Amino acid sequence: MDILIEKLHATDAGDLYKFEIENKYFFEKMVPTRGNEYYKFDIFKRRHETLLKEQAEGVSYFYLIKDKNGSILGRINLVDIDRSQKIGYLGYRVGQLHTGKGVAKKGLKLLLETLTDRDIEQVKAKTTTNNIASQKVLEKNGFEQTKTSDEEFEMNGQKLKFVYYKWTK
Repeated sequence: MDILIEKLHATDAGDLYKFEIENKYFFEKMVPTRGNEYYKFDIFKRRHETLLKEQAEGVSYFYLIKDKNGSILGRINLVDIDRSQKIGYLGYRVGQLHTGKGVAKKGLKLLLETLTDRDIEQVKAKTTTNNIASQKVLEKNGFEQTKTSDEEFEMNGQKLKFVYYKWTK
């Protein structure tokens, strides 16, 4: 599947909201909920505007993963960029209909390629012990597992831990 990543724009709010609504329950199986408030369009739109402001300030980069027709397949972000330490923190999610097709792996590869002209030397990521697919995506893109947390937390009736990764340019 041919995909591309595109920086988030103000005009993406409607399509992105639809994507998030369609995948809400799927995402909440793997990551903690964003809360019901997030899914009210007015609140979603304000949050979208906040993300665009962060992106304009260079604190974070937000991308949509799209197919050749411009449909949103997922999103991938580099956030909380620390310029002094040259570190950013990765986050991504792929819609339910597009999992298992290499979308996350290719999207992450494309994101890492954007770093060649940016002053970021290291990317950190975390996932949960039950999210084997995410662990594989990270490892196939050169991330190394650095640790698994000692503390457990409960999500959807499962006891989980966070697994931490890093990628170095």
